[in-house]
Amino acid sequence: MSLDTVAARLADHLLEQEFVEVLAHHDADGIAAASILCHAMFREGGRFRLRIRPGITTADLPGDSSVLLCDFGSALTDLPGDIMVVDHHLPHFEGDYHVNPHLAGIDGDRDLSAAGAAYIIAQRMGDNRDLAGLALLGIIGDGQALEGSNREIVNEGIANGFITPRRGLRLPGRGLVEQLALAVDPYLTGFSGVPDAARTLVAEVTDEDDMDTESLLTQIVLTAAPNASTSALCGIWGTTYNLGREVIDEALNLAAVVDACGKAGSGDIGASLCLRSSHALQDAWEITARYRQAVVAGIRGVRRLDERIAIFEVDDGGVASDVADALANDFVQSSPVFVIGRSGDACSISARCPPGVEVDLEAVMQTVAEACGGRGGGHRRRAGARIAADQADRFRQALLEAIPA
Repeated sequence: MSLDTVAARLADHLLEQEFVEVLAHHDADGIAAASILCHAMFREGGRFRLRIRPGITTADLPGDSSVLLCDFGSALTDLPGDIMVVDHHLPHFEGDYHVNPHLAGIDGDRDLSAAGAAYIIAQRMGDNRDLAGLALLGIIGDGQALEGSNREIVNEGIANGFITPRRGLRLPGRGLVEQLALAVDPYLTGFSGVPDAARTLVAEVTDEDDMDTESLLTQIVLTAAPNASTSALCGIWGTTYNLGREVIDEALNLAAVVDACGKAGSGDIGASLCLRSSHALQDAWEITARYRQAVVAGIRGVRRLDERIAIFEVDDGGVASDVADALANDFVQSSPVFVIGRSGDACSISARCPPGVEVDLEAVMQTVAEACGGRGGGHRRRAGARIAADQADRFRQALLEAIPA
């Protein structure tokens, strides 16, 4: 069945509901996906409650309302058939209201995010073309390519004047010093977590009237290059996007702030920004700065647990996902990267394939986590798991057996 067909069916079903409980994954893609559909419902007189969560199980579902899951749910096989799911992870759920690009032959790992799928549904609910900028958050947040369905959505947003591409520094932040000192995507050795070095460089390349962009980029590359991957260096400068309708008008900034708020436990603030409320904007930026400081600290303090494959440990389980992204994409790696972080009596594990490495991490994490009494899954190249803390050593040994030498 085509994506348009299932999107139209879910759109019609949403519009029939008197009240919808919306649960969304706590990253930029999940929060943006849910916000797109909440905008669309509100404009048609619909009522809803939106909550942001780090994960979902069937036991978490409200039992007395229609339920919509955004950016999670596809991996669950025991969901009731009437649950609405908008997701792009590999699908196992078989309900009637399940919009997932994989089910339509579209690569949900690369070519369409949950926010992109939500945008397609929203267009079947009314004229919601102005929400294209929020769909872009899913592309940025999940590191997807601007290809296929993603490109169609962004091009539509550009054509309608809601997205404006430019060229510039691709580092989120409220000023150049913050952009450098809190850089985590890409992580820049010599500047990330070193505010004095960032201030010194900014003073050298700026004056009252202008910034010497060529000198800035040269100094960043020369400093970071000995430890950085090619993709990290290429990610410093490139296409950025202005979003004329959003409360933060630069897409990379909005994606970074929404993502940080969600992962720091303030998903309500991240969602409020996507719902175009600026009342907590200053708080959101402060949360983002603290969260990115924690990610930088995690990267700088990470401990490698095995010499054969890239298994690492961080003290803060809340930053494991972003630490894994940085280690896989911004440093030179020859095997999949696994980052284990403890949170109380549980462990979160994030797995990533660096560029050029092909391993089905969704299958690996699902199999190994279940063998340790936990749960795992995700995408082929980006996956995760959650296990009991006392199973960490067993999980590590199972990984060594599952990953080829």
